[in-house]
Amino acid sequence: MLDTTRVHKNRATHKEILEEHLIKIDAAIRKHYKEEKNAGVLVGLSGVSLFQFYYSKYLDVNSNANFGVALLSQVIEGIDDGYGYPTFCDGIAGAGWVLDHLEHAELMEIETDDLLSQLDGYLHTAMVSDMKLGNYDFLHGAIGYALYFLNRYKCTKSGKLKKRYRAYLLEFISFLDELSEKDEGIHLKWISIHPRSQEKNYNLGLSHGISGIIGILVKLCQYDEFKPLTLSMLKGAVGYVISFKKENNAFSLFPNRVLLNGETGGNSRLGWCYGELGIGLQLYYASKVLRDEKLRRESISILKHAADRTTPDKSLVKDAIVCHGSYGIAQIFSRVYKETKIPMFRDITEFWIQDGINKAIHKDGYAGYKRWRDVNEWVAEVSLLEGISGMGLVIIDYLADFETTWDECLMIS
Repeated sequence: MLDTTRVHKNRATHKEILEEHLIKIDAAIRKHYKEEKNAGVLVGLSGVSLFQFYYSKYLDVNSNANFGVALLSQVIEGIDDGYGYPTFCDGIAGAGWVLDHLEHAELMEIETDDLLSQLDGYLHTAMVSDMKLGNYDFLHGAIGYALYFLNRYKCTKSGKLKKRYRAYLLEFISFLDELSEKDEGIHLKWISIHPRSQEKNYNLGLSHGISGIIGILVKLCQYDEFKPLTLSMLKGAVGYVISFKKENNAFSLFPNRVLLNGETGGNSRLGWCYGELGIGLQLYYASKVLRDEKLRRESISILKHAADRTTPDKSLVKDAIVCHGSYGIAQIFSRVYKETKIPMFRDITEFWIQDGINKAIHKDGYAGYKRWRDVNEWVAEVSLLEGISGMGLVIIDYLADFETTWDECLMIS
């Protein structure tokens, strides 16, 4: 169990320590940002720029925002010069999401309608191509494009463009429906195809699997134009994922995947990308859209189980990155606390923030941080998903007296 007395005692010292970490993160980004060759939001320069804009707002200075503008200028120049990788995680769709987000959050003055509409045809073609291949993957496939187009639909000031994005999203919904398979007559599932091995299974995770489908359906269901077409799919996806919940397990409550023969595989470490934390979060959001009190209670029970996984042998957490490390876990629990006001989630947020602080131990890291690769290697990175930019954004969210919404790019909010 979590020692809440110790957590509360440490709270008073967090601010000063974390502000020192932000200074070091900023310095490391300025020194190493050229190592980031991609354009995307989760892995790319546009995601690195997000840290600079939010840090500028936190400090109430212009210098960091100016550096953020410089980073985005490099991204735009790269696209003009032929950079063509389209995905949300690494590519143009992610960069477009950042530009739209910054304008909508009033962190930068830019006319995104004129700029981003030039990319619509290319990104729409990429989305359709991936859906025809069955690649619905959030990070590297069609869900990422759909999230981008949904943000454009929300933010555009042009009625003509709004109509265009509505058509794109309806097409995505139609493809998603066609790809779905019925399970036990009522549940819905989608085959995931591994990009390298081409192995097929039913992935349950948020980053690459059916919980990512739940996440985008939750967002689409909030619009009257899309709700009638997505509500039943959302219910079917939720039912399928819930059916694999393991009762009274001291470790992960969900397998990572379900094989085509029905066998389950993989116990997950605690993190955003796979396992009960990301799944529980999306089930909670689904319960709100579906107005399902039983599902809400179930999702909170799942998240409470995740909150009890604090020892290394239960969490399997090795680093502090957003994807599956201390700060990413803290960010999710912080959102859950804001949603539920359950004190346990506030306290566990503090625990994982402290755990993130404790992991800044690498003398050759960036601001003391490295990420752990499964090939037994420690690597220093600057990206949002796996590097110090994302850690810095979590720290800002924790310290700031204003609401941040950058984690929409991860479907955390």
